[in-house]
Parts: sequence; C-alpha cells; structure tokens
Amino acid sequence: MNIVLINPPHTAIGSRVPDDHLPPFGLLALGGPLLDAGHQVRLVDAEFGPMPLAVLVRDALSCQPDCILIGHSGSTSAHPTALRIAQMLKAHAPATIVIYGGVFPTYHWRDILAETDAFDFIVRGEGEATIAALIEALQRRQSLSEVPGIAFRDDLRRPFASQPAKTIANLDEYRVGWELIDHGRYSYWGGKRAVVMQFSRGCPHLCNYCGQRGFWTRWRHRDPRKFAQEIAWLHRQHGVELINLADENPTVSKKAWRAFLDALIAENVPVLIVGSTRADDIVRDADILHLYRKAGVIRWLLGMENTDEQTLQLIRKGGSTSSDREAIRLLRLHGILSMATWVAGFEDEGFRDLWRGFRQLIAYDPDQIQALYVTPHRWTPFFRIARDRKVIQLDARLWDYKHQVLQMTRLKPWMLFFSVKLIELAVQSRPKALARILFHRDPEQRHSMRWYTQMGRRVWFREVWGFLVRDRRLKDGPTLAEFWGAPQDQEEESMTVVRPPRKPAEAAAAISPGA
Repeated sequence: MNIVLINPPHTAIGSRVPDDHLPPFGLLALGGPLLDAGHQVRLVDAEFGPMPLAVLVRDALSCQPDCILIGHSGSTSAHPTALRIAQMLKAHAPATIVIYGGVFPTYHWRDILAETDAFDFIVRGEGEATIAALIEALQRRQSLSEVPGIAFRDDLRRPFASQPAKTIANLDEYRVGWELIDHGRYSYWGGKRAVVMQFSRGCPHLCNYCGQRGFWTRWRHRDPRKFAQEIAWLHRQHGVELINLADENPTVSKKAWRAFLDALIAENVPVLIVGSTRADDIVRDADILHLYRKAGVIRWLLGMENTDEQTLQLIRKGGSTSSDREAIRLLRLHGILSMATWVAGFEDEGFRDLWRGFRQLIAYDPDQIQALYVTPHRWTPFFRIARDRKVIQLDARLWDYKHQVLQMTRLKPWMLFFSVKLIELAVQSRPKALARILFHRDPEQRHSMRWYTQMGRRVWFREVWGFLVRDRRLKDGPTLAEFWGAPQDQEEESMTVVRPPRKPAEAAAAISPGA
C-alpha cells in the first residue's frame, strides 16, 4: 500500500523557538516495519517552517496515498492540530484511510471516535506490530476486530476497541526507518546533527502523575551491543553527532546499561548522548560514572519534580532531596551536565513554598533547570486526586507542561507565573552558573551551556509575552473531571504484558514450598 506518515507542526514554544529540529522517532519506528512489509512509505515532517496546514495536506495527498498515519510525541497538546489535519484530509480525499496514534488517542479513543469521523482507526499502545497487522488486514480485507490494539467505529458507528496488543518483548525485532529522513535537516544542541533513539521502554517506578508509565506497561531494553552498533552506524553512515534518548529511565538495569556503555566505548565514535534518568540511579552508579562520560553522555535531565518532601510523597516520586543533591554533585564531578526539572502548580502551594523551592534549587546547584507546571492526564492516578480542581486553560494546545492549566488555592495565575519566571531567572543567572557558561574548562560543555542559555532566554521572553498578550485563562472554569471526563486510571495499562519465559531453575523455585 501507499502510506504517508505525518508529523504535525507542534504549537509548543519549545518546538517553535529553537532553530534545531529532531526527527519524529515514533513515526520512523512505524516506518521501518511498514517498509519491511513491502509498503511504499513517505514522511511529511511539518515541523519545518512550520508548514502551513493547507500546504501539508496538499503535500501528503500529492502521491494519492491509500493510508495516512498521524502521530506526535506531545500528543495531548498536538491533538487539536492533528484533528484539524485529519478533517482537512477527509474534506479533500474522503476515501483515504486516516490512522491516528500516540499516548493521548490511546486513552481518549472513545471520545475521539464519537466526536469526529476524521479518524478511521486509532492505534493504541506500541505501534510497530499493530500498524503492520492493521495494514495487512485492510489490504486483505480481513476482520478488523481480530487485530489487537486498535479502535474504530463498528457497523453501527459506535466506538469499538479490539483486545489490547501485547507488549513487544524483543525491542530489536523491529527496525527504525532511518531512510525516511534526510539526516542533514535534523539537529540539536546548537547545530549538531542529531537523532532520537530508545534504549528502553517503560519505567518500573510508580509516579502517579506520569503519562508514559502505563502506556509502555513494562520496562524492557534493547540488546546493548546492537544498540551501540546502531549508534556507531548512524555516525559513520549519516554523520550523526548527538543521540537524544527518548527513554523514561534508560538506567533501570545497571548491568544492561553498563553493557551498553562498554559496547559504545568499544565502537570508538565521537557521539554525544543526552537524555533523562532518575537521580537515585546516578547515585547507585557512582562507581561507573566515568564510563558514562567516556561513552559520550554529556547531559542528564533529572526528573526531580519538586523539592518538597510532602509533595514528592503525594506524587509517589520515590526519590529524595538528598539523592537529588548528591546526583548533581556526582555528575559535575564526572564532567556531565545536570538539568533539574522542577514542577509548580500543586493546589496548596503558596509564596512560602515557592521560596523554599527556590532555596532548594540554589542548594542543589544544577547546571540548568526546566520549570514546568503540573499537568494531569486522565489515565493516571493523579487525575483522580485532582479531579475536582478547576481548569483555567481550555486550549488543549497549551497542555504542554509549560502553561498553568489548573487553578490553585492560594495563588492567582499571575502570581504563580511571575514567581516561576523569577525563579528561573535567578537560578540560571546566579554567579556560579554564569561562571560555568563563560569559563568552563570543557569547550563542549561551554558550547552546550551557551546554546541552552540563548535558547532559554528566547523562550523566557516568549512565555512572558504569551502570558500577558496572547493566552487566555478562565476565572471560574469547569472541574478537571468535567473538562476531560471520568478518571481512567483503571485503564492505565494500555497493553497486555508479555513476560519472558522463566529459566527452569526459576520456575522450580516459584512452585517450591515456602516460595
């Protein structure tokens, strides 16, 4: 079949301000299996420009595709744009099959299929096996209800979901369609040729606000040696200089992560790695952090979320402020930059809480910070906790973690916004941070910190302008449950877990008396 993959233009400030663009890894991950199944596949990446929607639709339909797939990694805030694209596609080519995938449609499939005819099918959960099975069923005119992991309208036009798909036990079973992109167009870190990759999927921790944990269902990792070989191939064949890891937590298994580091060091390619992980994993790996840096790891984003122990308990983060501080110290000791994420907007926060958070951030002394706002997802346990809070931002395009969406008890929106902006400014402009930006002994880190500071300054002013001039907020909006619907935490696990077979000794131990 003739298939087009569409990466919608994202409205988030982080997508629009930087000159760099990263390739849409999720769509490329689907493209590989489709190409291997013999289909004709083309990618239309509308992030460049960004491409006007009319031009995007014209480009996508120019080759008269049988199917069009739409997906975006920031799927909640990208949904309004994806919906508009689908509606325009159907208006111009009603016979073209439009398929939608991502985290948001995985859980909101009932609402989406009931509210619009623009999407014919929704792929729920991991897409590599599901999309190949769906396209084959369409091509052979087989029963669609037998394809696991999809949702569509039945003969009576009612939303219907097939049984959940199984998790992919072997992540090396499906390849990424790297040939779908021109690597020369994609960059990060101030112009370095870059791609997005995944060493692992999922996370074993129980943070109750995380929108990804239940989507991936179970933590799994790729073969460390094969993953290192693919990185080396991308560098040698396509000149890739930087890998942005999309993993939620790639360092869960110290053994597997150590094997990857050793394999990549053996490949001897000058590739930089950035990604995110947990502070307690960094503390655990204190004895091998020199291998992190030798393998090319240059920055870790540490999901600290908050500096208040009571808040960390509320969201079941599982970490501690002491491990956060120690992780930053260890990373600096080994020449690796730290970016601390800090989340504001919890209901009962006041100026005293924000001040305490600011002082904690100064004590942590991270190289960079990223201030975010608490953003609940309907399929997470945190949504049930926050279901009665009022929504002040009805535009789903702004549910991107960079805008306050929920009303607070003690602070008005302008109070929280300008407090957060002042905290960002103060932390990034403190003498220690400025000294590192100007005089860091490592030129690579000096370059990266200067690039991030320049981009952050542009984003900062853009956010202030947006708050004052463009964005609109409600004084008395609906409750969270009224806005999105009833909690879905009972459906948080999007797929059926497939566990590897036990070894004979393990199986015997499981059934022995007293086990």
